Amino acid sequence: MITPEQVLPGQTLSVDVDGVPPVELGPGVHVRMLPGMPGIRTWVIDLAPGAEWPDLDVHETYGEAYFVVSGELIEGDRTHGPGTYVAFGPKTSHRPRTETGVRAFGFNYDVTA
Repeated sequence: MITPEQVLPGQTLSVDVDGVPPVELGPGVHVRMLPGMPGIRTWVIDLAPGAEWPDLDVHETYGEAYFVVSGELIEGDRTHGPGTYVAFGPKTSHRPRTETGVRAFGFNYDVTA
């Protein structure tokens, strides 16, 4: 399945997330890029039980936000379960991990519009 990078003006787009081929970023860490809007990159991440983001994720100029769909995502000493929305402003960094496995839907606000 080829998924467009952006939703075009006047377009309505429906995407089967599980039909988007995942890209492995590290052991047990997979991302599926979804169509975004100008200035916004959208994605779904799946982390296998025990997986950790491969590197420190730095948000120098723009922010990032995600919504935990299932499982638990750990940020430092805080565990975020299903239904939790987590937002990072500019000049933040994090390295998420999970003990149980997790699926999260998110946005990066770091794309030049």
